[in-house]
Amino acid sequence: MLVIPEQSINLPEIISALKSGKTIVYPTETCYGLGCDATNYISVDKIFNIKQRQKEKSVLVVAPSIKMMMEYIDWTAPLQKIADNYWPGALTVVTKAKDNCNLARGVIASDGTIAFRISSHPLVTNLSESLGRPLVSTSANIASEESPYDIESVLKMFENSLYQPDLIVDAGVLPHKSPSTIIRLDNENITVLRQGEVVII
Repeated sequence: MLVIPEQSINLPEIISALKSGKTIVYPTETCYGLGCDATNYISVDKIFNIKQRQKEKSVLVVAPSIKMMMEYIDWTAPLQKIADNYWPGALTVVTKAKDNCNLARGVIASDGTIAFRISSHPLVTNLSESLGRPLVSTSANIASEESPYDIESVLKMFENSLYQPDLIVDAGVLPHKSPSTIIRLDNENITVLRQGEVVII
């Protein structure tokens, strides 16, 4: 696990690492996230091994813009309304993915849906924009453990694990915020799957 202070980031080097299949721990709007190139099947499989996560529980992705996500989902009027009211920010939407889009298994759920949000975090935005693809963004913890808000917690959690993150961006201690709110959108019907930082009105 290579720890890189946020102020010392070399963005091209990190993007090169992501393109080569590396995994990364990075700060988000909520807690520290664990991620990779969401189109790389091998990298996404690594994420599941690192988290010791059940394979049937898909992971969400983040993107810097609606334009990027239009490649992977059909944009609808209800989605636009959500975008106008809540994005960028800590609201994750579960909706149908386009057929044959090139996101990895583990990102596309067994029912053909994808969970995504448009991030408001500048580093997340820069990483995804520079990569040109969405980033996996699941909390940087072993399944059943608490979400981490500091790098010491991340290092301690994975120090004895067989599978570990490759790169860790240290942005210091993050404010303790709730995780992203997750909603499911079926046509115009909204179901709250997890109540988090954002309250749907």
